[in-house]
Amino acid sequence: MHRVPDLPELQATAERLGTQLSSEEAEVYRRHLTRMLAEFDDFVQARTAEVRPPRFPGAREPGYRPGPDEDPHNAWTWKCSVAGSGEGTLTGKSVSYKDHTAVAGMPMAFGAHALSGHVPDFDATVVQRALEAGATVVGKNVMNGLAGGYGFGGGVGDYGRPLNPHNPLHLTGGSSSGSAAALVDGEVDISFGGDQGGSIRIPAAWSGTVGHKPTFGLISHFGIGFGSDQSIDYTGPMTMSVRDAALALEAVAGYDGLDPRQTRDVPDWYDATSGLTNDIEGLRIGVLREGFLGATEAVTDSVQQAIEVYEKLGAVVTEVSVPEHLTIGAAQMALSAEAALAVRGSGFYGAFTRTYYPEDTIAAITRAWQRDQELLDPRGLLTLMAGEFSRRYWAGRLYAKAQNVRPAFIAAYDRVLSDVDLLVMPTTITQAPRFEPIDDRMTALDFALQSPVSQSAVANTRPFNFTGHPALAVPCEKRDGLPVSIQLVGRMFDDALLLRAAHAFSQAVPFTEWLAVEAA
Repeated sequence: MHRVPDLPELQATAERLGTQLSSEEAEVYRRHLTRMLAEFDDFVQARTAEVRPPRFPGAREPGYRPGPDEDPHNAWTWKCSVAGSGEGTLTGKSVSYKDHTAVAGMPMAFGAHALSGHVPDFDATVVQRALEAGATVVGKNVMNGLAGGYGFGGGVGDYGRPLNPHNPLHLTGGSSSGSAAALVDGEVDISFGGDQGGSIRIPAAWSGTVGHKPTFGLISHFGIGFGSDQSIDYTGPMTMSVRDAALALEAVAGYDGLDPRQTRDVPDWYDATSGLTNDIEGLRIGVLREGFLGATEAVTDSVQQAIEVYEKLGAVVTEVSVPEHLTIGAAQMALSAEAALAVRGSGFYGAFTRTYYPEDTIAAITRAWQRDQELLDPRGLLTLMAGEFSRRYWAGRLYAKAQNVRPAFIAAYDRVLSDVDLLVMPTTITQAPRFEPIDDRMTALDFALQSPVSQSAVANTRPFNFTGHPALAVPCEKRDGLPVSIQLVGRMFDDALLLRAAHAFSQAVPFTEWLAVEAA
């Protein structure tokens, strides 16, 4: 039984809720709380709720945390072997997951020592479906953790910094940094990352992999850890080949009834592979003018050469403009600030909807927030403070407006996409920057928010988290030892067309060969 708060604690809690209680009033409330909390405790201890059981419980090896000799680029928090059905589209494929995705029986720490030892008792949908499709799950990858780091840059968290296999002195890109390193090292075929503003596509760009942020809702987010706001949070495959990305999408996409962000617009099954031909004759490509602003000469030249490849393959290329591309960031920032408060309070997404709630995981995350305030990196603390003052000053209006302007931004891209089939631009306007260790917390905060690197990294990725359009990062060249990436963006649920266009490009420019060989 949890203890009943004493009178001073109860009065302080009431004051935080905006009211004052006299000692006499507090005593009345305490009497009723004693009864209510006892009933709550009895209900929790009863454990009557059924856990969604994993589909392949007998095929799971315990696993282990690899040492530096086995993991020289620090890509893994955990290695294991979970065998799937042995039949299906992913038969023979190895799959890993960013360490915010639940795999039953395997540790899930969100990159933070404070959650070490937490072991989910269920599989996320992307895990269950990959196993059903014949894949073997081989581990969890290092991510930017609760302990900080530099977000997009793959900075140092509790499990260290994944090293860029092309040049360890440069950033891998984050927050799905370990996924990228493991792929380039050839240790896994498919790794599912997480993307709130580019955290799949930035490491794909800087490390030289394919990275797919799907249409909003196309892949269920059930069983994947908290983000800043569920309306901008995605999971998707990272791979070394376009075909593997298509196979992964086809295996896991579709409505599952457990993710509250999915609507019935999401199909039950998605065909991502039948259209993988080399024929893109007549494909209408719009080169997004705003996507090149601030891009380095090397990135601009590489992406322009990639566009010329598309023209040689028969695509019709025109320049297009979406001015809103440059102003969308403020709306997403407003969402993130207030949503961070909700995440800190509940520890998990999905409140107020009828679905399965993973009790142990919710409790573990919430307790970590409550007892380990030092988990917050300076940027995280600033976001929480911004959310607190936002609620105080605008009483929810800021968050409401950020949600309500979304249709206008979606329409701005859709207008252009009514005349072209897809948009192209650099995934990131710079190549992977050098890693600069920063020990001072305030200097780290300035770097995260004001440095040219931080300002440019999300310029072309973040807008499509907000609108929900599918976006695919594809390597297009390697310059001065570091990859350059082109981003393809399409209409809602037209992910298969992006994969077809990327596949045709990959046949003309076999990036898998030069990336894998040089990274080995």
